[in-house]
Amino acid sequence: MRARVTFDPYILDSLMPDLVGHDRQPSAFLVYLYLYRHGRGRVARVATASLQQMASDTGLSKSAVQQAIRTLKRRRLVHSRQASATSAPEYVVATPWVRAR
Repeated sequence: MRARVTFDPYILDSLMPDLVGHDRQPSAFLVYLYLYRHGRGRVARVATASLQQMASDTGLSKSAVQQAIRTLKRRRLVHSRQASATSAPEYVVATPWVRAR
């Protein structure tokens, strides 16, 4: 049985129209959802995935995933770090609309 994922309404109400409509990057929205879903942690969601794995899981091409990651980094919705040159990156998924309590 899969775990249930709850999305903040902001993701669908504001982020989706902004990425899909304004930036014309529906792939960026799909990749954001993928990373959000696969992120571990409640405060800082961290997901580890290769570009090829994300492409395979989302049905996007690898180049579309690369462009999506660039868009998400530019928008400061995702930050990445890599332990070594050959390891899969860790993506930290930002939720700037959520205030710390």
